[in-house]
Amino acid sequence: MDNKQALLALSALAQSTRLDTFRLLVRHEPRGLPAGEAALELGVPQNTLSTHLAILARAGLADSVRHGRSVVYRANLACLRTLTMFLLTDCCGANAQQCAPLLAGLDACSTESRDD
Repeated sequence: MDNKQALLALSALAQSTRLDTFRLLVRHEPRGLPAGEAALELGVPQNTLSTHLAILARAGLADSVRHGRSVVYRANLACLRTLTMFLLTDCCGANAQQCAPLLAGLDACSTESRDD
């Protein structure tokens, strides 16, 4: 990932509805969520949500698959992983002690998801 790609992804997430939408999609992994259901859950008009989903898709943060008349959206976790690693490159000046709390937080996340 380069600066331009990172800025595109970060700017897509720098809006409240899009951030909420992306977090909703992450919660519905790996099944994904039809756009209409996402709009209902977020309390956003479908045409407004479609615009936000298109912005997330252009930034590489969401993917869509058409199932008949429905479009199912999924969070692109590979893009999220790449963005996170881009942000953490050279974390804490390569001082492992300083990075330990951050890494422990990420490990706790994976432990919680295994407990579900």
